Amino acid sequence: MSRVEDPRAARTRARLCAALFEACAEQQLSDVSVADVVRRAGVGRATFYLHYSDLGELAVAACADVVREGVDALHAWRGVPVPDAPPPPLEAFFRKLDQHRALYASLLDSSGGGPLGLVLHRDLSERSRTERALAGAPEPELVGAAVAGAFTGVLAEWVHGLIPGTAAEVARWVWRLLIALHTAPLS
Repeated sequence: MSRVEDPRAARTRARLCAALFEACAEQQLSDVSVADVVRRAGVGRATFYLHYSDLGELAVAACADVVREGVDALHAWRGVPVPDAPPPPLEAFFRKLDQHRALYASLLDSSGGGPLGLVLHRDLSERSRTERALAGAPEPELVGAAVAGAFTGVLAEWVHGLIPGTAAEVARWVWRLLIALHTAPLS
């Protein structure tokens, strides 16, 4: 039996996430307050605490949702991969991240760890393993771990400015890397 989410709660969380991104466009996460977020979202402070224990939890949830959207878009792609033509949603994903780079950098350390890194690595690994297993591809656990580590690592270094490049360039590099991981001979 799957859990059906209350649409009102989903709308409230979406408003809180949007308010956080708006606030972080103007200042660092460390300077944002719960009062600022609830004012921007048009909800009460008690409502905030019904959904999140603190701003850090909201920030991880908001950023993880954006990352999951990118992962979903990437996994929805079908066909024969062309190394120099990443799926448009992958480039859109990196452009969206670039708009709030400081926020992502505060939740994802340069080595791929941090609260967002842990969520991202877990979700990517699980998604890749599941898709490979369903397709009957070899070594789903190994490739799932490799995909999660590579994607999370590149993303982390890029948001920290350790890998220079535009969103389009990074999308192309990541796409090539993912193709290589999925097509590498494993025997």
